[in-house]
Amino acid sequence: MKTLFTIQGYKATRSSAFLSLFVIFLGFFSYAQETPIDSLKIHELKEVTVSAIRAKDKNPITFTNVTKEEIAPRNLGQDITVLLSYAPSVVTTTDAGNGVGYTYMRVRGSDGSRINVTLNGIPFNDSESQGTFFVNLPDFASSLESVQLQRGVGASTNGAGAFGASLNMQTKSYQEKSFAEVSNSFGSFNTRKHTLSFGTGLHNNFEINGRVSNIASDGYIDRASTDMFGYFFNANYVRETTLIKAIAFGGKEKTYQAWNGLEDPYKLKNDRTFNSAGMYTDELGNIQFYSNENDNYSQNHFQLHWSENWSENWVSNIALHYTMGKGYFEQYKEDQKFSSYNLPSFEGNAKTDLVRKRWLDNDFFGTTFSLNYKTQATSVLFGGAVNRYLGKHYGEVVWTQYYVPNPNRYYDNYGNKDDMNAYIKLSQNLTSKLNLYVDLQYRMTFYKATSVKFADVNDTFKFFNPKVGLNYQLDDQNSLYGYAGIANKEPRRDDYESEANKPERLYDYELGWKYNGEKAKISANMFYMNYEDQLVLTGALNDVGSQIFTNSGKSYRLGLEVESVIAITDKIILSPNVTLSENKNQDFYFEIDGVLRDLGNTDIAFSPSIILGNRLTFLPIENFEFSILSKYVGEQFMGNIDAKSSKLDDYFVNDLNISYDWKINKGIKSIVFSGLVNNVCDLEYESNGFFYTYDDDSSGNIITYGGTGYYPQAGINFLLGVTLKF
Repeated sequence: MKTLFTIQGYKATRSSAFLSLFVIFLGFFSYAQETPIDSLKIHELKEVTVSAIRAKDKNPITFTNVTKEEIAPRNLGQDITVLLSYAPSVVTTTDAGNGVGYTYMRVRGSDGSRINVTLNGIPFNDSESQGTFFVNLPDFASSLESVQLQRGVGASTNGAGAFGASLNMQTKSYQEKSFAEVSNSFGSFNTRKHTLSFGTGLHNNFEINGRVSNIASDGYIDRASTDMFGYFFNANYVRETTLIKAIAFGGKEKTYQAWNGLEDPYKLKNDRTFNSAGMYTDELGNIQFYSNENDNYSQNHFQLHWSENWSENWVSNIALHYTMGKGYFEQYKEDQKFSSYNLPSFEGNAKTDLVRKRWLDNDFFGTTFSLNYKTQATSVLFGGAVNRYLGKHYGEVVWTQYYVPNPNRYYDNYGNKDDMNAYIKLSQNLTSKLNLYVDLQYRMTFYKATSVKFADVNDTFKFFNPKVGLNYQLDDQNSLYGYAGIANKEPRRDDYESEANKPERLYDYELGWKYNGEKAKISANMFYMNYEDQLVLTGALNDVGSQIFTNSGKSYRLGLEVESVIAITDKIILSPNVTLSENKNQDFYFEIDGVLRDLGNTDIAFSPSIILGNRLTFLPIENFEFSILSKYVGEQFMGNIDAKSSKLDDYFVNDLNISYDWKINKGIKSIVFSGLVNNVCDLEYESNGFFYTYDDDSSGNIITYGGTGYYPQAGINFLLGVTLKF
């Protein structure tokens, strides 16, 4: 078995690692003494696991909070990124076209590998790709307490640097009263979700709650089916000054590949659901589709949190975590060379059709910690993390058209990464109205990797990430803030393959106004994000459907964001947001007809200049809610050379959401009926795509036009759900 870490000479294997955490967990329990519970202090402790990296109202940081109550009416099977799609500056897309399976989010034009995601303060981004894959955590939204989306550099956090946003997620804590819930939803494309949740309630300082879920869908795109199982279990010990949580969650998914998109213009117009994944020609010349062109992956997370309120001024939190993931995707490949897979030829045939599996087997473990001293005027917080990632990448051929080979690995590589950071944050009231915020972080990463596509890597990166800001309270309702921050980010594994492996730097400036009135809440901010060696999306994809990046030299994002909640009447609530921005590469160089040319300032790929969102909610009677959700995304280029052929059209999508909570309180507390009609206007649109240039066959030179592909999204579709609460 693989050794994960050593504690005082004891070697921990994958099977024993969680046992070690459990033993420590029991040790904490034996230490804690029975004392009366102060509900106010415990409520504060509930927030400690994420408070170190979350922004507070008086901090000069641009952020949006989303509660579980806001998510619940639409939580009928779609992924968490889709449920957040109406937040400011957010653009989402899905491979299958209906929000189930592989989904992606961009914030201010920055893709998921540049959005720092933490779960209870624990990093979630994959250490090598730096991407986030919520398909591995099915129905995770059902276990969330709250979400905070920070835009820009934001506050110091754990994990990969935030170059567009930070997404901080807090899972549900203990529940004082026992409960049980059974949720079922069904909808278009044979989509269904089944969830069972329970909680024992708090008894003798102990509480256990949990959830198991199954989500499946055929998908809008042909064969883009998904079958996912997810779980979440949480054991809590609570006393007046102590909260200890042992959490286990994860999931397993099997998803038919749909990452190829659609390149054929005729099919885009007449056969929008066509999927080329798994396509091959049989011996009779007939087009066939391989039935097992699937992605299979399981991921399990274990977290142990200890929050302690030592006095009125001192609060601490320490967490241990371990994540293990393993899986593969399977592909049918035509006319492959035997020699490319370390296989012997067959009776003079140098090529063959074959089926291959490409594996990822990884472990991620470490600790996060924070210590907070606070008075009425001062808050000083020291925190950090030490984490290790061990990744194995290998491929196997499991079938050829001539013979079935013995299990063989045609490549076997690794990627190991150590990541550590320490930060100190000061929030100081300089006067009764003026608050100073200072945030200093030092981060180090050590990355070693091998690959068949790039030379061995042994890189060390050291980053200093300072932030400073002021918040001025004009009166009880109005405040102004200013912020400046620097972030640095290391390259991803794939960046070494494309030789775009320079570290990046971002200077972020934010200037904002917040209004908190009785009938309305409004926040507006201007941002200027100035990059050095930003890794921008080229628009092209690699051989496994992942996006390719390039260093753009100098670039910037300049924009205005406005977000509001307005109570028009007691029964009508309007929640619009708008983002207007300019996103430019400066003096962008590109090779045209064999000559490297300066194209001047070009638009950054996948960065629309206008994004609008709105939620119009009607509350006609008690416990009944009806919402119209709208999203407009302006046109955007899928490459960085402003080629007309790379333009992705704008789109305006509207959804309807209905929820009614029928109170019974006779055995069954209530029955919640929910309905969601997506894309109610049945718009044909594409939310994502790709663009690549290629060598001209006659001249051998790179030319300015190339291939384009799109990811069509579903027309009108629906989901209906019923939840029984006991």
